[in-house]
Amino acid sequence: MSRISSLLAAILIITGTLFARPAAAANTNAKPFVVPELRQWTGKTGSFTPGAGCTITIADTTLAKVARDFADDYKTMFGTELPVKVGKSAKGNIHFALKANSKLGTEGYTVEISDRVAVTAPTVTGAYWSTRTLLQIAEQSDSHSLPCGRITDWPDYALRGLSMDVGRKFFPMDYLKDLVKILSYYKMNSLRIHLNDNGFPYYFGNDWDKTYSAFRMESTRFPGLTARDGYYTKDEFRDFQRFAAGEFVDIVPEIDIPAHALAFSKYKKGIGSEEFGQDHLNLFNEETMPFLDQLFDEYLGGDNPVFVNEYVHIGTDEFGKDYAGFENKKATIEKFRSFMDHYIKLVEGYGKKPWVWGSLSTAPGDTPVKTEGVMLDAWYNGYADPKEMVKLGFKLNSIPDGMVYIVPNAGYYHDYLNNQWLYTNWTPARVGNVQFDEKDPAIAGGYFAVWNDHVGNGISVQDVHHRIMHSIATMAVKLWDGINVSVPFEEFDKERLILSEAPGINRLGKVGKPNSLVYEAAKVAPGTTLPVKELGYGYTVEFDITAVPEEKGTVLFSSDDATLYLSDPVKGLLGFSRDGYLNTFNFRPYPGEKAHIKITGDNKSTTLWVNGSKYESLDKITQWHNEGKNKMYHLQTLVFPLNHTGNFKSAISNLKAYNYIAE
Repeated sequence: MSRISSLLAAILIITGTLFARPAAAANTNAKPFVVPELRQWTGKTGSFTPGAGCTITIADTTLAKVARDFADDYKTMFGTELPVKVGKSAKGNIHFALKANSKLGTEGYTVEISDRVAVTAPTVTGAYWSTRTLLQIAEQSDSHSLPCGRITDWPDYALRGLSMDVGRKFFPMDYLKDLVKILSYYKMNSLRIHLNDNGFPYYFGNDWDKTYSAFRMESTRFPGLTARDGYYTKDEFRDFQRFAAGEFVDIVPEIDIPAHALAFSKYKKGIGSEEFGQDHLNLFNEETMPFLDQLFDEYLGGDNPVFVNEYVHIGTDEFGKDYAGFENKKATIEKFRSFMDHYIKLVEGYGKKPWVWGSLSTAPGDTPVKTEGVMLDAWYNGYADPKEMVKLGFKLNSIPDGMVYIVPNAGYYHDYLNNQWLYTNWTPARVGNVQFDEKDPAIAGGYFAVWNDHVGNGISVQDVHHRIMHSIATMAVKLWDGINVSVPFEEFDKERLILSEAPGINRLGKVGKPNSLVYEAAKVAPGTTLPVKELGYGYTVEFDITAVPEEKGTVLFSSDDATLYLSDPVKGLLGFSRDGYLNTFNFRPYPGEKAHIKITGDNKSTTLWVNGSKYESLDKITQWHNEGKNKMYHLQTLVFPLNHTGNFKSAISNLKAYNYIAE
């Protein structure tokens, strides 16, 4: 890995922001690269390498789970089993203990690395975050050594999270669990699950009945409300929240009302708004609130509630946003304020803390809305002036839309976040064009968000994941360290790529050293398992084929996430499917034909080459469009599946897979 010499005491100016790398004494260890960056480091000489007999010791059983999780992750990543026992710090061991330290808050920790590793933290949470640091350092060398020195680390902001729109695109539970592990590995501690939403009607013939909508929770109280194309059972959602808590990540479920609510108005006819559109609820209909009260009760009530964590989000964003003259509709505004107040108090009545979207600046009125103890998403200052919201008593989550919103392949907000700008200019104290003091107590922290606005645009789980991983390191640094970053962006952006997604997680399909051949086989037999599961974006896979007629639906390669067809199920063409989308090349080999096939893929397109010439590229095309700017682009990407071979009849030989695009 690159390092700026500690002797230079370099001062670098990167895109307008000053970074000063602290100097280290001669022959002492430079500060290890960790995401988020370590707050304080005192370098010493030498290193600690866990050797034979290395044991994880804990001062008492309070830290048993942290130690076991660390041992499990260490074995997953490095193949070495470290036993855990109660005991004292000793040479050659890794020791964890709780120790009061008011300067470290509830999440800070210290690590002394010498002839042993000694971790102390005021809380179990801090001790757990120290294990993420140790794993990240250890994975950066073949010997998994730790440089000797002292780490003192703590976050500037207590809330560090991601909002996932599963309402407009379903994400399987196994992915959400992997995402939790990833967030945890980067010391992000909150994940919001946006459980309901709908598409834009102009992509569905301006017909509300045809416009896509979904509510992702199992409902036994309202049979038929749950989306049929993907949902979470009550038991698996309970388990998910408890699993995440074990990774020190809080799950925040969101039921978004009274806008973004087409799933509810479709289910219960008559409660949709004729005035604002069926994705808005009619607040004056006497059946609307009793229905919603029962809906919330299904997940918050009883002896075994479905939503088990501290916070529950009730939405409240963008009500009446497209209606000219909404600000003059006094009765509606007062009703909206009453509605918002009712659901804040309803959530509190179940012993939960309410969370809302900022919207009150567009609905000024006389009806009181409870604010104390309520978390508010400061997302767009036109809807909720952040300074005014603080005066009202809200606690703010900084999630400014123009800075931290990802809307995949939509052409607005960000397809990929601007990491360099965020790294050098943003902290949660900057909410749009409003600047707070750093660590202002009114700001709990910050989020970034994924919104799947363009329903049916071909975006896969892998595509969304690629966008999240592009920015998770940047967001983790800015939410933990605030303005206290010293690593220049170019160095940070290079070295972050060295780190794993999380222990045992490789959703990006990173295989082998950069720019290398990662797998080859002289012959490929049907019905076998290959050692490479998937190849992530920026790959080349090539092979020779001697073709015979294949049945429709004949698989060439597959993984848990995708299938490459030698003969697709519809037309019998070479193609692939993932996330329910079938994409085909206009190509099938002739019976008896011998051909050299090459497929290359990145995060924008998938390209077929036949006998050395480019045959067809599946890239961004207009799928639907309305008048003017309302266009939707269809993405036809593929994280290449190699894990299993299908039951094909053709002869496949000379298979080669590269982790770069070889044209």
